[in-house]
Order: sequence, then structure tokens, then C-alpha cells
Amino acid sequence: MKVVVAGLGNMGRSHALAYHAHPNTEIVGLVNRSTVALADELSDYPQFNTFEEGLAQAPDLVCIATYSDSHASYAIAAMEAGADVFVEKPLATNLEDARRVVAMAERLGRKLVIGYILRHHPSWQRLIQEARNLGGPYIFRMNLNQQSDGQTWDTHKALMQTTSPLVDCGVHYVDVMCQITDAKPVRVSGMGLRLSDEIAPEMYNYGHLQVWFEDGSLGWYEAGWGPMMSETAFFVKDVVSPNGAVSISDGNKGASDNIDGHTKVGSILVHRRTGDQYIEMPNEPGHQELCDAEQAFMIDAILNDIDLTRHMNDAVQSLAICLAADESIRCGHPIELGET
Repeated sequence: MKVVVAGLGNMGRSHALAYHAHPNTEIVGLVNRSTVALADELSDYPQFNTFEEGLAQAPDLVCIATYSDSHASYAIAAMEAGADVFVEKPLATNLEDARRVVAMAERLGRKLVIGYILRHHPSWQRLIQEARNLGGPYIFRMNLNQQSDGQTWDTHKALMQTTSPLVDCGVHYVDVMCQITDAKPVRVSGMGLRLSDEIAPEMYNYGHLQVWFEDGSLGWYEAGWGPMMSETAFFVKDVVSPNGAVSISDGNKGASDNIDGHTKVGSILVHRRTGDQYIEMPNEPGHQELCDAEQAFMIDAILNDIDLTRHMNDAVQSLAICLAADESIRCGHPIELGET
């Protein structure tokens, strides 16, 4: 199948390498607004500056790894042009657009996969399984703070023109919470603070959300970007239940803005009243291997007509929680969630 990749940052380049290596795909276009350095494997593919030029190549599959504010419009345009779509998270910058994208996929019969990379990581799958084995209700304690500077801080500032770190990163970990409890989220509150004059006055680069679930489970998630962020306890992944707790226990995470460290588990600590169990997770996939797995899932969904209804609905639900936290920060009170 013919593939166009739009956006050639960290994620887009890795997805393009996945398509380059896959036997069922042929890249017919790489789209980026500016010229970027590419791996040798990608240097011979046609390159375009606009998304419209990419769609003119009549792709069967479009991979969207651009900034968040273009995700929804590009996904809809690609589906209307006859392509299936892989789109990086978040699916959209507002809930209405996210629902429009899903509705379009359902109406046109297109496959739509959202880039929730942790769903393809065997260690995170094991963490979710062990937490579910304990039984709820649960307390979720999770964060990802990134002490970024230089080019990474420039990227974060560009992202924050439209999307807060609480939404951009939070959808991953809120999705993990939802997979474990499988209960309906009912209420969200948030707090945030602007810690830099380099970002827009209405934006914040530190945020914290709290979510209540229908089964009594509670969760919090914290995210911060910038050179001022602390690297002490920047990576907490902890699930507590009446019967014990499950935690990521790898202390050697590297720098907080290291992309491989964001998914690395190392080992899982399962604590029960009867004692502790360490589950070692050797030979974990790196960033490129996870992108390969995401695209293998996308291609399999197309070739074998996999029903993606739950996948799409889950993506909308985790986005709804994070956007509600964003709204709570701006209005100053908790947000009651309706149907997502």
C-alpha cells in the first residue's frame, strides 16, 4: 500500500522508517514545511512542503505526525481522499474535532489508529495486567516532567502554541488508568501555572490533573516542560489498590527529556501484603521498535479489517479527561463529565 508521512519530527521520522522496513508498504511522499535532516534510508523518497501535495500522490495510508492543531483537519482530508489514517496523539485539540474525526472514519469505513505507543509496549501491557489482577478501586499516581532546554525546549514551546503538556503527554497515562479500571470517568479537576515568559500568557507549562471514576478509583497526573523543571521524581508510575500496589521501579531513567526513557520500565514491583515480587522486563523495545510495532498494528488493521471502534472511543475518552482538566485550570472549578 502507498504511504504518505506528514511531519518529520522525532515521531514522523521513526514512523517513516517503520514504513520503509515493512514489506507491505511503499512510501510515496514525505511532507514537512521545512527541510530537515533524514536518515539515509529515507533520503531518496519524494519530499513535499504541503499536505495537499502529499495527498496528490493518491496514498492508501496517511501517517500524520504534525503539530496537534492540524491533526483533525489532516485526518479528515486524508479519509475524504480515500486513505486510511494513522494519527499521532492527541487526536485533536478539542473534543468536538476528535468526535468529528471518529465519525468520519465510521461513516467512510476508514481505519483510524491513534498513536498510543504504550499500548504496544510489552512491559506496560504487563503492568496493566498485574494491576487488574489486584482488583480495584485504584489510586493512580503518575507523572512525566521534562527538564528541556535547547532544541527540545524550542519544540515544547512550539507545541504549547496550541497544546499544554497536560494534554499532549497526559493522554498516554490517563489511557493507562482507563485500561486498568475500565470504569467511566465522572469528574476532573486541574491546576496549572505558567513558569516562563517565553510562552503565551494564556498557556501554562506545568499542570496537574485529578480524575474521579465511577467505581471509586482516583487518579492524578502531573506534567511539566522547560529548563526550570526538577529531575527529582520526574517519572512516577504507581498503581495502588486495597490488595497492594504495582509500580515501575527502574531508577535508571536517564535525562527527563530522553525519549527512550519515557517508555522504559526495566522492572515492575508488585507489592502484596504477603510480600513483594520483582518482575524483570529484559530486552525492552526501544523507541524505533515501538514505532515499528505501531505501524505493524496499523497495517494489520487494514489488511485484516480489525474492528477499531473501542480503540477510537478510548482515544476520545482519554482526550476528554485531559481537556476537562485544561478547562478546569482556566475556569477554576472541577468539570463534570458527560458522555465521551
